[in-house]
Amino acid sequence: MPSDTSTSGPTTTVSIPATTPSTTQAGGGSATCAWTDTGGAAKPVSMPPATVAKKNYTATIETSVGTLRVQLTGSATPCTVASFVSLAKQGYFNNTFCHRMGNTAGFEFLQCGDPTGTGTGGPGYTIPDEITGSETYKAGTLAMANTGAPDSGGSQFFMVFGDSQFSPNYTVFGQLDAASIAVLKRVGAAGIGAAGPAGGGAPKEKVTFKSVTIS
Repeated sequence: MPSDTSTSGPTTTVSIPATTPSTTQAGGGSATCAWTDTGGAAKPVSMPPATVAKKNYTATIETSVGTLRVQLTGSATPCTVASFVSLAKQGYFNNTFCHRMGNTAGFEFLQCGDPTGTGTGGPGYTIPDEITGSETYKAGTLAMANTGAPDSGGSQFFMVFGDSQFSPNYTVFGQLDAASIAVLKRVGAAGIGAAGPAGGGAPKEKVTFKSVTIS
């Protein structure tokens, strides 16, 4: 499954009981987010503010294999989107590559967002889960990777290019358009090269992020 091992070191994150939401509505179209400082950022970045707007955005990702366009669902997942937008605006994803891919039926995804390319890098903080328990991962889904523990997402995310049967444990925070899915399908069809970290292989056709623009 998509995994983010960037928080395997010391962390102050604790499991939050199901009766205590990790994201609380602050009113006025905003949300309060419980970021957890873990230290050891892969690239120097600032943590997002604690209060963020519940706002949708468009992300345009220029890559070595083509342009990817994603609608970010900040109205439904404000903390996850706010973190992604903050990292993108700080250039965190620039000149990074996608380190892990699955390309078998029901397990088709490309995982990115780690500047180290090892599956262990993160932004120095974790973000709260925004999960309903009814998540599905159809082609075009943008979702957060995690360590398997609650509220352990950081900067690593995965893009699904074929309807996939993941358990509903990953925050879904965006949707790629049809042209972007086609780009990823081409990458998937090119196959998997060398073994990658965290139980997966790296795409044979290297996918490098040149820039991420938010609008």
